[in-house]
Amino acid sequence: MPAPSLPKTRLLALTLGCLAAATPALAHHPMGGVTPTTFFQGLLSGLGHPVIGLDHLAALIGVGLVSSRFSRGLTLPAFWIVAMAAGVGFHLASATIPHAELLVALSVVIIGLTATVRTTLSYALVAALFAAGGALHGYALAESIVGAETAPLGAYLTGLVVVQTALTTGIAMAARRFAKDSFAAPSLQMRLAGLAVAVTGAAVLALPAFA
Repeated sequence: MPAPSLPKTRLLALTLGCLAAATPALAHHPMGGVTPTTFFQGLLSGLGHPVIGLDHLAALIGVGLVSSRFSRGLTLPAFWIVAMAAGVGFHLASATIPHAELLVALSVVIIGLTATVRTTLSYALVAALFAAGGALHGYALAESIVGAETAPLGAYLTGLVVVQTALTTGIAMAARRFAKDSFAAPSLQMRLAGLAVAVTGAAVLALPAFA
């Protein structure tokens, strides 16, 4: 194998490895469905939920991949994070988003496909996509903290912000490092990584049909 192609292969391997690691815990979170009652439990749940939830992890990988294609890409995850926090608040305020889980899975598909397109979309359009997706994922993630006291609730939100910021920006930086050329015309490995994210979302969409 030629030496220059190795980093791009690692990008695909990183994506598939992260998704595979989360597969057994598709519908679970660290507290096993129990509402956190302490600061530590809230923090642990916030740090772990987006990582062991396959649809949430896939979305974060996709956000990182897409962000890596912009010169100001490291600012794009901020739209996801802020909207995610707003989505948590929206759920805690007893507001309702119909078919939220299906919309979450659909957002994963769209973000994954965005990473595969050969032309770079506008910064504003991607920011809007991330804001919409982040709000949906935040709404879904808030389900595990409904009814919690102030301390675990604040810790949970802190954990969500920390882990999602670290993952999205870390993946964006890693993707840039692995890429030899500009992502304006993504490599085969980049497109395959995005496709893996999209397929993950499609698989989650299909789950109700087999339930």
